[in-house]
Parts: sequence; C-alpha cells; structure tokens
Amino acid sequence: MTSWKLVQKAKGILEKERGAVQKRWGGKISICLLYPNSYHVGMSNLGFQALYQMLNADEDIVCERAFLPEPEDLQEYRNTKTSLFSLESQKPLSRFDILAFSISFENDFLNILTLLDLAHIPFESRLRDGRDPWVIAGGVAVFLNPEPISEFFDLFILGEAEEVIGEFLEVYRQILSDKGKKDKEDFLRRLSEVSGVYIPKFYEVAYAENGKIKAMNSEPGFPQRVKRRWVPKLDRFPTRSTLFTPDMEFKEMALVEMNRGCPRECRFCAACFVYHPFRNRSLSLLASISKEALLKEHRIGLTGTAVSDHPQLLPLCQSILSRQGGISLSSLRVDAVTPSLIQCLREGEDRTVAIAPEAGSERLRKILKKGYTEEGILKSIDTLVDNGLSQIKCYFLVGLPSETDEDVKAILLLAKRIRHQILSHSRDPKKRWRLILSVNPFIPKPATPFQWEPLEGVGELKKKLRTIQRGVQGEKGIEVIHDLPKWAYIQALLSRGDRRVGKILVAAHRTQGNWGQALRETPINSDFYVYRRRDLDEIFPWDFIDHGISKGRLKEEYLTAMKEAGVTV
Repeated sequence: MTSWKLVQKAKGILEKERGAVQKRWGGKISICLLYPNSYHVGMSNLGFQALYQMLNADEDIVCERAFLPEPEDLQEYRNTKTSLFSLESQKPLSRFDILAFSISFENDFLNILTLLDLAHIPFESRLRDGRDPWVIAGGVAVFLNPEPISEFFDLFILGEAEEVIGEFLEVYRQILSDKGKKDKEDFLRRLSEVSGVYIPKFYEVAYAENGKIKAMNSEPGFPQRVKRRWVPKLDRFPTRSTLFTPDMEFKEMALVEMNRGCPRECRFCAACFVYHPFRNRSLSLLASISKEALLKEHRIGLTGTAVSDHPQLLPLCQSILSRQGGISLSSLRVDAVTPSLIQCLREGEDRTVAIAPEAGSERLRKILKKGYTEEGILKSIDTLVDNGLSQIKCYFLVGLPSETDEDVKAILLLAKRIRHQILSHSRDPKKRWRLILSVNPFIPKPATPFQWEPLEGVGELKKKLRTIQRGVQGEKGIEVIHDLPKWAYIQALLSRGDRRVGKILVAAHRTQGNWGQALRETPINSDFYVYRRRDLDEIFPWDFIDHGISKGRLKEEYLTAMKEAGVTV
C-alpha cells in the first residue's frame, strides 16, 4: 500500500524544482542517493548535488533521491505502512540496485536507521541477501570515522567521490556482466579491488580487557590501511549547484566550490587534514561556471574549505560583479579582510560577513595555530564597518584544551571591543548594526592533532555558555547563538566511537531518539569514548584510514600544542 498523500507531496516538490533528472529505468543501474536529513538540508548540500549530477551524466545509470521525511510525513509512512520511496519516480527504495548514503554529519547517523526502517530493509549488512539493494556510504563523516555505523553498510567509499565513483561503477558493471558466481561475499571481494573502498566485513577488531582496541587486522588480500581518495586536479570537476528550489537554505543562490583543503593547518580543524592537500580551482574555470550559474540564479555563493586563501578571490568577485551578479561568501579569514574585497561584497549585496577568531585570548589562538592578534581582529572590523558592512558574525569555541575561565571571559572582552569598534567607526549612527557570536563546544575530531583530547564535561560547557550569554545581556546589538552541549556529547561519541557504538545507535532508534534512555539501556560506557584523554600510543578506530598525513606528524603537532599550553600529557 502506498499513501496517495505522500505521492502527491513528492510530485509537488518536483514541480517546484529546476534541474531534476528523470530517466526511464529500462536496463540501467538504479541508484537512490540518500541524504539522512530533511529535504531542506540535503538540497543545500553541494556535495550531494554534485554526486547526483555526476551519476546522472552516465547514460546507463538512473540516479534518484530520497531524504528523511518531515515529522508529519514520518507518521503518514508509518500509519499507512508505505515503504519509503524515491522522489523522482516514487519507486520503493527496495527496488533499487544501490542505496548510496551521503553523510556529512555524525548527528545524522541515527537518521540512517530511520530511513532503512522506513524502506523495510534490515539494518545490519549480514542480514541482507541478494534480494536487497547494496547499501553503501560516503561523505566527510564517513572518511573521518565510519566504524560506529560499520555494521549497517556493505561498504564505504573513503574520500572524494569524483575520484573513485567511476572506478567503482566500472568494477560493478564487470561483476554484473560475469556469468559466474555472484554471491554476496564474492561480489564484495571484487568491489574491494577499487582503491578507497572499505568493506568492514573483511576487517576484524580485537579489544583489550580495558576496552581499548588491541588490533585491527584485515583478511589476506585486503590492505591493512585503506587510502582516502582525493582529486589531484579540481578543474576536472566544476562543482556547482545544479538543482534549484525555493525549499532550500540557499534559495535564489547558486553555489560554486572554489577549493578543498587548507594551508593553515589549525590543530582543531578536521576539514584541513582530511581534505589535504590544499587545492584551488583556476580563475578561468571559476569565472566560466559562475557565468553559467548566473543564468540560473542572480547570486553566487562562493564556498570551499578555505575560500579566503584562493589567490584570485578578488578578481573572481570582480568578474561576478561585472555580470551584475550578487556575491556571498561562507566566511572570511581575518587577515583577508581588505577594503577592495569588502567593497565587492557590498556591491554584491552580501549583508553579513563571518570571521572566525575561534578564541578570545591570544594564548588560546596560538595553541589552536590560529595566530590572529587582537589588533588584527579589530583592524578587520574597522575595514568591514568603514566599507559599509554592519552585520558581522564571529565564530568562537569553548571547551578548548587548557582553556581557563579567563579565556572564556576574554571572548566577552573581545566581543565588547568589537562592538565599540563598530559604533566608533560607523558613519551613520542611526544605521542598524548587528554582532552575532556563534559560540559552540569544541569537539575533538579524528585525524587532527587534537584527536587525543577529551570533550569537556557537558556541565562545564553549559556553565561557560551561560557566562557568555549573561555577559552580553544589556549589550544592544549583540546576539549569542550556540549548539546544545548535550548534542556535542552525542557528536563526540559518534565521531570518536568504535564498532561497539553501533549498539547504542540501534537502542536510540528503538527509543525514538531518546539518547538518555538508550545510553542507560546499553552496557557500553559512552564516557569511555567522550571524556577520556587517549594514550599517545593508543590505536584509534579510524587508524586504518590513510589520509596522507602520518599519525606521527599529528602527534608532533599535538605535543607542541600541549607544550605551548603548559599541559603535561
């Protein structure tokens, strides 16, 4: 039985879209691309859009999409016992050859189980047979650490999809064309020939009595370490928005990706290390795809892991302006704020500029390898205000290694000095201004120098956030936004966990997202993963992934940071 109401809603969504691809299925490999969050969030993800475009460019592939249903639609699916279906053809997910999840955030892990449940597909890979679709996953959350969700997937693609998906599909086609044995294990063994493909089934984890990982060994014929794939020349793939709808975060804007990686190597930043090395697209390509994108929308959103570090950011902005296009940047490096660039943004109708001091004190910024002086930060504010921009967003972290109460108060002092700079440099005292402090808990991430660090206690994080909120009360024009520390705890658990954490995910699904109950019901000590400083020689769940940066180098950076902080490890 299929809900008429849900089908009509899907058709209504399609009617509002521009750029959707609908193909006949006959004789093609069918792939459903799943984003484990809402349509609004998934459609705003440029990587998801790029993969959809790339797969549909292949003549013998039909690629459709599915998302986490809205709460009212979830109820409709369950009440009518409708099997989750794709957006384009409204076919049940169980009829596809491959279900490919694009996973950007660890807090979406739980939604994976909801989607499989709605599709009436067994959670665990070992319980699925040849009648079920292949369930695979990629995305940055996966190539940071796939282990907490390893039992739910047949395989993972580690790294940038553009570099590996063609090879993967070629081997997949060869297997389909063979007339010999085609059982699941044989199929997986053949697919493992592709570099960057990780199949958990062929890797065994042994644990010591203290709960730490003793060893992780691959079966004969499989690499002990799996290489994360990356695109050497980004110009081969002009990544930009191809799907447009009013039901997305960046409506009336086309996104264009400028670069990947980052030359700064800030010690807390996962994107810097897992997207290593730093790579830029050429100005000629970026100008060309921006010109094409302006035929779709009147604004261009320039994105990337280090937009400000592109050597030709200003010429690109000037090129977009020359075509009467609007411009928006995800964020600006403090030392990249120049009058000429800000004038471009103002002419391009970008109303808000974001910068990332990350910490209030110079001491902590040095430990983070951020390196901005307070003078440099205030100078960038002067430049922004002098050139007519009066909505400024500043990113900060709390719970950083060696952080003291004085460091937290330094965020308040810096915010008040920024406020003073805005008021003293504003040409029009009547003009409305706004300073947004985005303050979030620091979560130590895999594959970074701070991967050995614990998360600070939720209670202490709450206290620090309250200090900042109370400190700006009565300060007109300053607003504080933040994530809840309890979700930081869950994210730390899921990003730093091993295979055993999958049992907590199943319990959380069973309790309909009641994490407190799930943690109580499972005999797994979640604090072991979240609050424990890791041993320097400890084996991490994600150590089998080769990101091209040695663990020894990360350790050196960590020890240097701790020495600067005066902390003995």
